[in-house]
Amino acid sequence: MSRGDGKDHDKKRDKDRDKGLGRDFNELVSLVVAYAKQETIVPIKGLVRFVVAGVAGALLIAFGGAVLTLTAVRVVQTETGNHLRGNLSWVPYAGGMLVAGAGAAWAALRIGRRPK
Repeated sequence: MSRGDGKDHDKKRDKDRDKGLGRDFNELVSLVVAYAKQETIVPIKGLVRFVVAGVAGALLIAFGGAVLTLTAVRVVQTETGNHLRGNLSWVPYAGGMLVAGAGAAWAALRIGRRPK
């Protein structure tokens, strides 16, 4: 065995170790990336569904409240005939404001209430 053979063997072992370290580092990076996706992106996607459903529900409730308020105004205007015309034309709108205020108060009370 010559002197050069031992050095070549050591160099090969160092290269194999370097390949192992590079492979281990790549595995570590891919593991960290997979963990980050699992713990951040997946829950955020689930959260987005709830947020979209909540926003859609809030918009529908707001639209329903506006229609209910307008209905109250129109009912008072049509059912009272000529009595609330002229100087008293503001009364149906005050009734609509009362309906909207009652709805807002009910919603505010429900927000603070804990389920039984």
